[in-house]
Amino acid sequence: MVIKQFPEGDEVVKSNRLVYLIINRAIPPEVEMPNLVGYSFRNAEMVLRNMGLRVGDTTSKPDFAKNSVLEQIYKGQMIAPGTKLRKGSVISLVLGDGVGNLEFAVPIITGMTLCDARERLDGSGVQIGAIIPDTDVEDSCNAYIYKQAPERFDDEKRIQKIRSGQTIDVWLQLDKPAKKDTADNQPIFPRP
Repeated sequence: MVIKQFPEGDEVVKSNRLVYLIINRAIPPEVEMPNLVGYSFRNAEMVLRNMGLRVGDTTSKPDFAKNSVLEQIYKGQMIAPGTKLRKGSVISLVLGDGVGNLEFAVPIITGMTLCDARERLDGSGVQIGAIIPDTDVEDSCNAYIYKQAPERFDDEKRIQKIRSGQTIDVWLQLDKPAKKDTADNQPIFPRP
């Protein structure tokens, strides 16, 4: 579709002269999706606008980095950096909402596989931080956690507290660790 022309319509021009047309594209050009993970919301918004993309819905989930982009989503699916998108596409962002105010006892995740621990912790807003595997661990998802930091009890046997948005570091091994003989072996999570 012609949006504008130069010279304007009904003007007198000499023969064999050029008429310049500005047209609207039927299909917008493509741009590469940037990697916004780790950006602040404000920076991510500026980058998207500069690339011709639009910010859609923003949601939040527990994470210590408040208003930091955790995930970038296009049409309900996470989108990888470098993926080609049409200009004007809407990108939704998942942002960290900071450390929560609700304190609860540190859950015990030793003896669980890493994937089971992630599922269990997901509901509380606590996340797995550093993952330190033994040298023989190849499949970390099915490896067992034999140590965690912070632990449930401190040196004086007092229950330690954690908040949603904080992390627990884990050490992995292939074999399932021996069970402790304590009654406090069950994870404690905040009640809704």
